[in-house]
Amino acid sequence: MTAAPLHMAGERLMLDPAGAVYWPARRMLIAADLHLEKGTAFARRGMLLPPYDTALTLDRLALLRRRYAPAMLVALGDSFHDRAAALRLNPADRARLLRIAEGLDLVWITGNHDPDPPETLPGRSCDELACEPFTLRHIPRDGVCTDPEMAGHLHPKAQVQTRGQTISRPCFIADDTRMILPAFGTYTGGLDVRDPAIAGLYPRGAQLFLLGRDRVFAFRTAPAPRARMRQA
Repeated sequence: MTAAPLHMAGERLMLDPAGAVYWPARRMLIAADLHLEKGTAFARRGMLLPPYDTALTLDRLALLRRRYAPAMLVALGDSFHDRAAALRLNPADRARLLRIAEGLDLVWITGNHDPDPPETLPGRSCDELACEPFTLRHIPRDGVCTDPEMAGHLHPKAQVQTRGQTISRPCFIADDTRMILPAFGTYTGGLDVRDPAIAGLYPRGAQLFLLGRDRVFAFRTAPAPRARMRQA
């Protein structure tokens, strides 16, 4: 896989096609909206889904740990689909998570789905994390962003047309001061970047980085229906 470099607020960030950010200067790996145990949450309501979402998400996260060898892992909120999700981890998935966390400074940013820290798991919890020049939080601040931030929550995705087909893919969206990460979890869906909830945060437009199978595709602004893709 080939990560795409992004220079933002004077820092060099690597946008991985798996949907996470690696910040080399801080040896920090950042992922948003893992939504672990979403499958079991749906099953409790009678909506049966294949019960493999947590394993798939953690396997992808473990792969990124091996790829970048970070010193710090920050989960940008909604890491667990509900307050009881951490307690529903099966033994194999719990062991997966413990192996990922071993030797790392692990930070759980609280989200709207998981406002309480996972007391049965390693790591520390906070509402937001100041890492100059960025503030890392779950929900992006309203309006124009003057202090650089990275956030999740909105699960951005974008549509493009290529070779006569319309493709919808999760994406990073960023301007000079704000980046919103795609949802990292397996059963997460997405919100189109043209939706006012996202577009309203970028009144001057933004860069989009769509996730491909093994690379990231970049656009200067929100893609028009016939925008051409270019490799980042």
